[in-house]
Amino acid sequence: MSAANEAVTGHGPHGEHGGHAGHGPTLKQYVTGFVLAVILTAIPFALVIGHVVQDVLLVIVVCAAAQMIVHVVYFLHLNRSEEQRWNRMALLYAVIMVGIILGGSLWIMYSLNYNMMPGMMHAKVWK
Repeated sequence: MSAANEAVTGHGPHGEHGGHAGHGPTLKQYVTGFVLAVILTAIPFALVIGHVVQDVLLVIVVCAAAQMIVHVVYFLHLNRSEEQRWNRMALLYAVIMVGIILGGSLWIMYSLNYNMMPGMMHAKVWK
């Protein structure tokens, strides 16, 4: 088998598959990620249904942030290795852009709400 055929088929000269045995994600990692995601979904759900905590919004936000980290680590397999450098940069860029768009939108809506309140428009026009 030529080197080109080995690269295409993934079979090396001794029958191994591409030389990457044991480097991919395992079933244990997927199950761990799934269980963590279910737990991080069930906690806020139970608190809202049971009316256990008054300030449930903070718990929901914390669990949502933790769940995003779980998804990135266990399902997207993003880690601190050198091979993942460009993927980390793309994720960071996306987070910054979403933050700018979300923050700017909230700022604009707040400013519009403040400047266009009922009653305030009448006072500004006639004085």
